[in-house]
Amino acid sequence: MINKKNQSIKFIALGGVGEIGKNMYLVEVDEDIIIIDAGIMFPEEEMLGIDMVIPDITYLKENEERVKAIFLTHGHEDHIGALSYVLRQINVPVYGTKLTLALAHAKLKEQDYQEKTNFIEIDSNTIVELDSVNVSFFRTNHSIPDSVGVCIHTSEGIIVYTGDFKFDQAATKFYRPEIGKMAAIGEQGVLCLLSDSTEAEKPGYTASESIVKHEWSNAFYNAQGRIIAACFASDINRIQHIFDVAKENNRKVAVVGKSLERIYHIALDLGYLEVDDELIISIDQIKDYEDREIVVLMTGSQGEPIEALQKMAKQQHKLLNIQKGDTVLIASSPLRGSELFLYKTVDMLFRAGANVITGKRTIHVSSHGSQEELKFMINLMQPKFFIPVHGEYRMLKAHRKIALDCGLKDEQIIIPDCGDVVEWKGRTFAVTGKVPSGNVLIDGIGVGDVGNIVLRDRKLLSQDGILIVVVTLTKQEKNIAAGPEIISRGFVYVRESEKLMGDSTKLVREIVEENLAKGSFEWSSLKQEIRDDLSRYLFEKTKRRPMILPIIMEV
Repeated sequence: MINKKNQSIKFIALGGVGEIGKNMYLVEVDEDIIIIDAGIMFPEEEMLGIDMVIPDITYLKENEERVKAIFLTHGHEDHIGALSYVLRQINVPVYGTKLTLALAHAKLKEQDYQEKTNFIEIDSNTIVELDSVNVSFFRTNHSIPDSVGVCIHTSEGIIVYTGDFKFDQAATKFYRPEIGKMAAIGEQGVLCLLSDSTEAEKPGYTASESIVKHEWSNAFYNAQGRIIAACFASDINRIQHIFDVAKENNRKVAVVGKSLERIYHIALDLGYLEVDDELIISIDQIKDYEDREIVVLMTGSQGEPIEALQKMAKQQHKLLNIQKGDTVLIASSPLRGSELFLYKTVDMLFRAGANVITGKRTIHVSSHGSQEELKFMINLMQPKFFIPVHGEYRMLKAHRKIALDCGLKDEQIIIPDCGDVVEWKGRTFAVTGKVPSGNVLIDGIGVGDVGNIVLRDRKLLSQDGILIVVVTLTKQEKNIAAGPEIISRGFVYVRESEKLMGDSTKLVREIVEENLAKGSFEWSSLKQEIRDDLSRYLFEKTKRRPMILPIIMEV
């Protein structure tokens, strides 16, 4: 498809390798930079107070004039969630399928992005002609419709990025992959395959959605009271199952959760959900029906349901709480690091009187292909070189082993780190450099203003609390006019630690008086001495290290 000879081909991952989420990949051909996906990652446990994590796009800002386009593979947050932050820095066209662009547009609005965006709709038959390359697409099977893989046609062969995929032999019309087209791409000649590694450690095949639907049908049939169906807001396949099974069992469905309502309405308006109008009721209408006639389809504020379920179990949810006799079906895998939170939530739901059905029955399956499906993709594409992406390091290593089993040699497989420049050199790919990469933390409206030092302080505060030491000095006489006063937050309960606080106050007074007696002193050295001596004393007495904040004032 490409007539001109390309002089330079590079691949750079700004996210999505060595981690789950934050997917953002660059393919650089000659002078053109093509961005594939712009996703977020949900914060890890130690990222206290952080809302989300996005890729570092310093390299893109430095080469803004060379960036030609952003291609989105599908509408999940880990692939579109960072789009507004990228577009604030780099104004380029955004290509995606109808549903993907609709969800991206809603996400930009939610993130208060006001600028006009050049969205260009594509389908799996579209060919986009850029200066150095042509770009084509193929449909994949995932938990959200309109998912595509991306093919970048260079003079050396095709670079294929699969996006998220599996091969479900019973996939319905919106989810059927174009297997024949994939095989044809392989026949044309694939230079490098970049393939989803999420389930590379899981043997066999990912279970079919038809099995899941059957399990849901059984659960609905046997439930005597209300059904609370909890799933990710963007799992449109699962949402369709819930509506289908509710109709079979003559139940009405109330949709709860802002992100779920937003995605549900978009998918419904575009025809990607098939739902009878008489099935839908509002949350206020629940009281008008018997419990056995009700399904509540719900999710939480970030599009995941577990936190909202915990509020319902504690009787603290604004709209709906768990009552005895409810059946709760949890159709989602816990986010990384939140497994314990899920188990505690399930325990609370049982205590609140609900019957909980979760992972032990097949009411949820992964939306990513297992080992046999990953082998099938490699065999379809027959790549000369292979780069596993979209997964933690152990997943990438497992995918490497799968590629070796498929006949690829060790020198044909590259596992890059974030920021590595993987460059086509003559007859092979090699890591030839590094670009800035890493995590940019989003806290409220702040982008990147929370770094490691702030996180360290938050961790210290969460572990041992804070002591604020306030001393007021007279300007002329250089005497103590007021204080020292010590305020404790999260360190000790003052009323039960009067001696400790009294001795600490006495120690601070002695330090200040000693410095005042010298005649001249530096404010910074006085504060540091208070910090050091008080910290040493408190650790000796309590084995805790609170953050100490001295405040010295003059009157």
